[in-house]
Amino acid sequence: MLISRLSRVGTWMVKDLCKEENINLSREWIGLIINVYSICWELHFNESCVERLKSVDGDFTGHHSFSTTAAENDSWQEDEDRENRISVIFIGRGGEEHHIKVPIGMTMLEAAHKNDIELEGACNQMISCSTCHLIVKEMEYYNKLEEPSIKEDDMLGLAFGLTQTSRLGCQVKAKAELDGRRLVIPFATRNFAVDGFFPKPH
Repeated sequence: MLISRLSRVGTWMVKDLCKEENINLSREWIGLIINVYSICWELHFNESCVERLKSVDGDFTGHHSFSTTAAENDSWQEDEDRENRISVIFIGRGGEEHHIKVPIGMTMLEAAHKNDIELEGACNQMISCSTCHLIVKEMEYYNKLEEPSIKEDDMLGLAFGLTQTSRLGCQVKAKAELDGRRLVIPFATRNFAVDGFFPKPH
């Protein structure tokens, strides 16, 4: 507002002094007018700089706030990921235990492969073999599983060491109520592959 008023004063002085009766301006008056405009422009420039700095500071503050929010979102996402996983214990052929976290919806065969646990899967989860045969350790957990399909039942009939709690790893998916289950990998399978060969994860 101050700049605007000074500008209007300078303009008024020029108009008033340039009338016919005042056409012969002295050097002092001309210098005064030039100084007034110089001050106006300098003040305008400084004000613009201040406003620009405020704007930049605001941008920085906003960006910093956004970064903090992003960090909070990442933390929230990690918490959500933890909530969407269950604990599963694979008991290997030698009796060793593998404690892993499995995302909800992932099959036990996929979970084993992602965690470098030796569990065959010759048919690529097409329910055409019994190489991903697993034994659910506790009947309590076995009863929480969905009933096996007719096709899975047929393949289980070919499995080595079949038990009452046997299932195919490719047909058992992780879900919340199965948190903490223990799965035994039989020490042998029936497959056309050469003994000791384990297919790479698909």
